[in-house]
Amino acid sequence: MSLALVCLIVGTMFGIQYKTTSFYKASLVPARIEDLTAQLNGVTGERDNLGQKVASLNQQLEDIRNSDMEMADLQKELQLANMVGGLYPVEGPGISITMSESPGSLQANESGNGSIVNVLDLLRLVNELRASGAEAITVNDQRITAMSEINWSGSMIVVNENRVAPPFHIQAIGDPSLLESGMSLKGGYLETLKFTGMQIEMKKVDKIKMAAYNGSTKMTFGKAVN
Repeated sequence: MSLALVCLIVGTMFGIQYKTTSFYKASLVPARIEDLTAQLNGVTGERDNLGQKVASLNQQLEDIRNSDMEMADLQKELQLANMVGGLYPVEGPGISITMSESPGSLQANESGNGSIVNVLDLLRLVNELRASGAEAITVNDQRITAMSEINWSGSMIVVNENRVAPPFHIQAIGDPSLLESGMSLKGGYLETLKFTGMQIEMKKVDKIKMAAYNGSTKMTFGKAVN
């Protein structure tokens, strides 16, 4: 009798415990699912926000790269413009022309500077060099630009307001073969000068270095057109 009572009590306790455990499990599962869902939604939102930030940063990086490329292109264009304008030192292949009078032919020209070469001769030679493809020219190390002057100062020839005297040393950067053939044309001005008693030496040069134009670049009346 006692044993049966004990078994009944123990069975009743196990039954109550099982129902209680099942009840708590049933009540906790939905809460756990809701919690995990909320966490998942939060993580998904953070991921989307981070993705947008990454896309924004990538766009900023691309914009900076494009800006840097545009700036580099502008700098190259500015450098090229300054090189063409003679405001930058340059170097490259080309030709060298040296003109000097032979002792037996030396005679004073109309201005009495003791040279048979005059301003007009230098101007014509510079123009022929340009027509032959010269990209940069110097006369006795004076860079020739659109602002340059080759003129008289009393009895002396001046280039960029600097006096020059024979022998005249003219250098031109460009295709050496084209420059040489252009200046060697039959009937060209260089050939004409030879008949005046001028000694002329022309040669190709692998590398010529030219200083920048050091004269005035001020414009008083000219203005840029937008």
